[in-house]
Amino acid sequence: MRGFVSRTVELARLDHVLLGAGPTGPAVVVGTAGVGKTALALRWAHRVAARFPDGQLYVNLRGYDPGAPVTADQALDRFLRALSVPPARIPDDVDDKAALYRSLLAGRRVLVVLDNAAHVGHVRPLLPGGPACRTIVTSRDRLEGVMARDGAQRVTVEVLPEADATTLIRALTTDYRVADDPGERAELARLCARLPLALRIAAERAASRPWMPLAELIGNLRDESRLWDELGSGGEHDGVRAVFALSYRSFSTEAAHMFRVLGLHPSAEFGTHVAAEAAGVPVAAARQLLDAVVGAHMLEQTGADRYQFHDLLRAYATDVAHKDEPPEPRDDARARILAWYLHTAHTVGTVTRTWGRILAPDALPGPVVVPRFPDHDAAVEWCYLEGQNLFAAIQAADESGRDTLTWQLAVATEPAMRGMPSDDRRAAITMALAAARRDGARQGEGELLAKRAEIERTKGRFDEAATCAEEALAIFRELDDGHGVRITLNFLGVNLLHRRKFGQAAERFESLWALQRAEGDLEGETAALFNLAEAYDGIRRHRDAVDAARHSVELARALGNRHFELVGLVILARATANLAGVGELGAALADAARGVELARELRDTRTEGWALLDFGRIQRLAGRYDDALVSYRRALERFSNTSVSQRRAWSLDGLGATCREAGRVREAVSIHRQAVEVARAAEAPRVLGLILANLADSLTAAGEDREAGSVRQEAVSLLGLLDDPEATERLEQVRRALP
Repeated sequence: MRGFVSRTVELARLDHVLLGAGPTGPAVVVGTAGVGKTALALRWAHRVAARFPDGQLYVNLRGYDPGAPVTADQALDRFLRALSVPPARIPDDVDDKAALYRSLLAGRRVLVVLDNAAHVGHVRPLLPGGPACRTIVTSRDRLEGVMARDGAQRVTVEVLPEADATTLIRALTTDYRVADDPGERAELARLCARLPLALRIAAERAASRPWMPLAELIGNLRDESRLWDELGSGGEHDGVRAVFALSYRSFSTEAAHMFRVLGLHPSAEFGTHVAAEAAGVPVAAARQLLDAVVGAHMLEQTGADRYQFHDLLRAYATDVAHKDEPPEPRDDARARILAWYLHTAHTVGTVTRTWGRILAPDALPGPVVVPRFPDHDAAVEWCYLEGQNLFAAIQAADESGRDTLTWQLAVATEPAMRGMPSDDRRAAITMALAAARRDGARQGEGELLAKRAEIERTKGRFDEAATCAEEALAIFRELDDGHGVRITLNFLGVNLLHRRKFGQAAERFESLWALQRAEGDLEGETAALFNLAEAYDGIRRHRDAVDAARHSVELARALGNRHFELVGLVILARATANLAGVGELGAALADAARGVELARELRDTRTEGWALLDFGRIQRLAGRYDDALVSYRRALERFSNTSVSQRRAWSLDGLGATCREAGRVREAVSIHRQAVEVARAAEAPRVLGLILANLADSLTAAGEDREAGSVRQEAVSLLGLLDDPEATERLEQVRRALP
């Protein structure tokens, strides 16, 4: 950072704490707001970059921001993305995220910077486990718990000594002012409380007016200080606010308005387009005004068209927005901000939609300009950039009592928030559902219940999912909303598939298919068909499954829906393989290969892993063991986190079975033991029972009959509790193999 001065003692202290031999706890950099904790941490990180060849991870936790802080869950999500984990492979649960994060950092030399942490709970899930990693935490809190439990050592940052404070002013103004009196510099430093943030802003003010005597700037600042003594709360930063006020009052009318309305944005970080909407100016003019605010050090630019506030400056911007902006224009600006998120999210949802519907929002008029998204990837990238702001917008609408806007924002933004932590999604849906009920919006209530059902199903809470979906179904029937009824019936059928109640699912999808055809809903008919095919295959009606899946693929291709096409192809390949003899697997192999290829084209890693499991199984049936091993290993990579541990267990099970069938029985036993461990940890009795049966077969092939017998006994005890056809057939096979 330009003009960084002194801090030699603090830098040396960081060297001592973090560069010693062997594992070490975090360094906790503490001090008041604006004292330069972040600057110190980043300065040290830059100095020692070569010591961390595997990179550095940084997150601003915003623990003291006027808005909601970044949670550990959200921070882990960002870190995992930075570590190249595809969004579809990021776990939902915060503990699972932390476990994956630590496993990725094990053995790496990485520096982790956790900026602006508010409390111990903010920090602990983000501490890396690797002995070669180092961590710097900055906080206004002393974080005693991190000291006691995690072996952290404290580095305290005080305001600058007077000599260093005047040196900083001189360094920042020397190219513009050469004749300033040292005594006046010292007085300016005192009025800035020797706080680096305030010193930089005051120095920028002086540098931008080289003709103005420094004594005049000092006099103006004293006047502002007296004003804040009267208006302020007497807090430690009231004097610093006077420095902010001096710069704010120097802005042009347009730049001052931009600064104020940015204080109304629901979070500290934002983009150019929403700033333009907030100020009611074209995007090009907004860039110029933002440059002016950045130039005065009242805002930081973090990337192309991305900006953020320091928390003190955001609090000040919000304060002047309420003091200087009349109520009606202030409400209009806030409405423009929320309208931009509402309508842009609706556009993104339309671009990324695979099936279902996106309700057209009408709570607020559309913004002047909605960004264009040339393709699916551009829309997904916007979701990543704005995910937290969407959540903050829903909270802001709810806090302001705008019930219609709250639920419409949640409905519009939910597709864009699917890559966010599931707890945030659930919180947003719950908040919006309450708003819809207060608003008497039955349509919104039904939509939100359906979305909450989906969240519950992905967490394995099938009963809760069914309850929410049944409530949504009742509302859609009350409203005579046929489309909503059909989507919800499809969901209830999928919920049955996940519970392996294939007979009930088949009956539901047969009825739904007829209903979709009668309504002329081709997308709905396609989904009903491939789900029906999966249900038929589950009850061993393989010929019917092939016919239904093939029909679904034909419809998907006619619609140009590649996601539906890949799902249909994978189920078609599975059913064909179950129907065909060993010598008749060519069509199944071709369909499965095309399904995997489509998943890659769509950058859908989780669905690709699912498709690879079927591809590997069909390759195994065809005796193509080397190819099957490649498919199962690739699937294992796609399921490398604990949120998809059941599929990880299946990947290992497929690897083990392939090795056994290829004659590599000792390797098969080792891999099957790993699969059993993963299945036990997943607490999935059905998965565990089937994999134990396969481990027993591998043990028998390896000549370890005694252990194989005890493993089969455990498999029988688990499989005997199940009633789906696959488990029943496998149970009989295991019983026949027992002595």
